[in-house]
Amino acid sequence: MSRILLISNGHGEDLSGSLLAKSLITIGHTVHALPIVGHGHNYKNHNIKVLGKTKEFRTGGLGYNSLKGILYDLIDGQFFYFLRKLILTYKVRKKYDCFLLVGDIIPIAFSWIVRKKCFIYLVAYSSHYEGKLNLPFLCKFFLMSNKVKTIFSRDLLTAIDLSNQLGKKVNFYGNPFMDRIFKLKKEDNNVFSIACFPGSREPELINNFILMLEIIENLSNDNFLSQEEFSFALVKSLDKDKLIKILRHRKWIKGSDKNNKFCNAIFYQYRNIKVSFCWNVFDQILVQSDLVLSMSGTAAEQAVGLGKPVIQVEGKGPQFTKTFAEAQRRLLGKYIYCATQSDTKEQKIEETIKLILKLIYLIKFDPKFLINCKKNASKRLGGEKSCNKISKTIDLYLKNE
Repeated sequence: MSRILLISNGHGEDLSGSLLAKSLITIGHTVHALPIVGHGHNYKNHNIKVLGKTKEFRTGGLGYNSLKGILYDLIDGQFFYFLRKLILTYKVRKKYDCFLLVGDIIPIAFSWIVRKKCFIYLVAYSSHYEGKLNLPFLCKFFLMSNKVKTIFSRDLLTAIDLSNQLGKKVNFYGNPFMDRIFKLKKEDNNVFSIACFPGSREPELINNFILMLEIIENLSNDNFLSQEEFSFALVKSLDKDKLIKILRHRKWIKGSDKNNKFCNAIFYQYRNIKVSFCWNVFDQILVQSDLVLSMSGTAAEQAVGLGKPVIQVEGKGPQFTKTFAEAQRRLLGKYIYCATQSDTKEQKIEETIKLILKLIYLIKFDPKFLINCKKNASKRLGGEKSCNKISKTIDLYLKNE
């Protein structure tokens, strides 16, 4: 069997990369990981060896960052860090039979520079952004290299478009980050659940979290809500002590946990609205939800992939900015909503509340609405068992060369 180095650029990309690595290892290949951004926790959680020293950056990597985020990159030394990662890639290249690249032009450029045979899951680019895929400078040149053996796209439109542009077949088998979500089943209950995803990265996490609390606090003034409950999916950097301090300062009161669906959760209440705050149950909160409130990248994608409507809340960044959110809407289709016409925070909160109430009504009383959400999910994210399909395609190529 082959030795494969998996290079990924981004936290969401690490998630997909770790799932692909696990699938390839199950077949019999040896897979190591080189995450360009962050500590590679997804790989470590699957006992996949991570090469080199790792570092977490405040912006989470290059991409749709604000000017402030780009300045953070410079201060943090991110570009020099990338250069060290490239040098490491060059040093270890002969230890591996091929590379599997997950992400954007950065890992693709790494592989081209060291002249290594590779397979690419091009998760960062989509033709849905502009109707036709306009690749970054030199990316198309890299993808046309004879070192690139197979390309996998993130959606069907991109596969068709890129196949025509490159003159070689691009495959669409779905998205690995959806596989584990598809395996979970929603429990039947009478509670309408709204999942809240404030993101995972400092420094914007706390700002995002407080903005979501403000939306809920203002929503409590509306008498329309009755059986609806909110569930926050939180990361360990916002621990229970920090959380309780924020909630008490904002006059929230301790709530009851008699209907607790999630372990390791705490419950608070603001007027008539009940909210659970949970850690390490991201997938379960998403699957059990009927509607999603998101200031996150991967969470919104997975929600749309499950056929759930999403409401974005634009933040100050440096990552989940107005620009990032707008690009995400083009990527994921018309069942992702956002209050885009607000000039002030107060207007943003008011318009977001109107969207919440509108979507609760559509979900409860318009059967066609959720059917159309499911149709959109299939087109934008694909179906089940994508890891298995991608890894078997790679395995078949390696066996037959």
